[in-house]
Amino acid sequence: MQQQFKTPDHLPERASVAVIGGGVAGVSAALYLAKSGIPVVLFEKGRIAGEQSSRNWGWIRKQGRDLAEMPLMIEAEQLWREIAAEVDEDIGFRQGGVTYLVQTEAEQDLRESWLAKVKDFGLDSRMLSASEASAMLGLNAPKADIKGALHTPSDCHAEPGLAVPAVARLAQRHGAQIFEGVAVRGLHREAGRVCGVVTERGLVRCDAVILAGGIWSRTLLENEGLTLPQLAILSSVMRTTAVSQVSTSTFGASGASIRPRADGGVTLARAGAAQFDLVPAAFQHLKAFLPILRSRWRIMRIRAGASFFGPLGRTRWTMDQASPFEAVRVMDPTPDARLLKDVLGAAQKLYPHLAEARMAQSWGGMIDVMPDEVPVIGPVAGAPGLILATGLSGHGFGLGPGIGKMAVDLATGARPQSDPAAFSKTRFDRKRNTMASQAAS
Repeated sequence: MQQQFKTPDHLPERASVAVIGGGVAGVSAALYLAKSGIPVVLFEKGRIAGEQSSRNWGWIRKQGRDLAEMPLMIEAEQLWREIAAEVDEDIGFRQGGVTYLVQTEAEQDLRESWLAKVKDFGLDSRMLSASEASAMLGLNAPKADIKGALHTPSDCHAEPGLAVPAVARLAQRHGAQIFEGVAVRGLHREAGRVCGVVTERGLVRCDAVILAGGIWSRTLLENEGLTLPQLAILSSVMRTTAVSQVSTSTFGASGASIRPRADGGVTLARAGAAQFDLVPAAFQHLKAFLPILRSRWRIMRIRAGASFFGPLGRTRWTMDQASPFEAVRVMDPTPDARLLKDVLGAAQKLYPHLAEARMAQSWGGMIDVMPDEVPVIGPVAGAPGLILATGLSGHGFGLGPGIGKMAVDLATGARPQSDPAAFSKTRFDRKRNTMASQAAS
């Protein structure tokens, strides 16, 4: 039985570090601060893991990672193993492997190219033949036209809705103060330095702030006069009724990606398929996001509607006014029913053991995506004392403990185990300054 989450009755006057956001990155940061004996307070406007951190696929994978993320992902996987061993509840953590099916020559080239690029990381990834892939996953190879697969046996998965709250409870046991239902309206500064957070219940002073607000990070930063090229896209996911399981592996294919669940069903979704709602920031950062839109134009829907004026739109407030974070405690978007029906059909054609599966539940999640689909972890020019841990871009669950730990190291002056340079916000600042210079010349 899942333990009850307890929120303290009173806000502290100060802490060494304040964390904004109760998703996987935020609660991981709180955990590693508390384990180091550093006083930490975390504020979540709604409930822990209420948004994307409980709505993702639950993959903990090295396979297919951007090379910039690989060292951090190797570290994060080890941290997940330690967390699973330390929590006193089952979070569904399993080492089942990850398999990417190859159905076209282009996919074959892509998988082999990635495998060649990561050879120095010492992974156990390898290419499977068509017969090996079909036997491992019980696939309907003749109908699916399987050419092979890329397989990483050491990759893992977990149940996000169980895992992230469990990490928060673990952080509490180590001394972290965690507040649900308390929104941070903005940052408190003295002499230009961020040294506190203004919550809806008052000011809490601190030495550093970690902003792990997911899709809300950009909104908070813009109200502070800071920019971040981060947008939100809608991803739709479903779980099925119980089915016979022939493999422990999660697997990805162009029509459907599948993860075995602890409840006997599977989690189904389609990689890259998303809905992109136009908000004012979309026009501001459109040029940076054009490569993503062009590469996914067949499977990404662009929609203009009421969201333009919604909480992720251009909103400004003062610290004595209610913020968008109080207006929307938990973002709960409607999933794309037509897409999920098609995903289930594609999965059943590919995986005969899903023939009798039915949709048991569906949900939508808003993904905080960056132009290069790599997270931002690090300080912010113009806001000393502030550390970002955001832009997880739809694959942050696996990276989460590593992201949280890196943010803690940067906030406290420690040396991160993985090089943080690839995750610095300055990569976008440099591009924006270059484009501005070119436009002026």
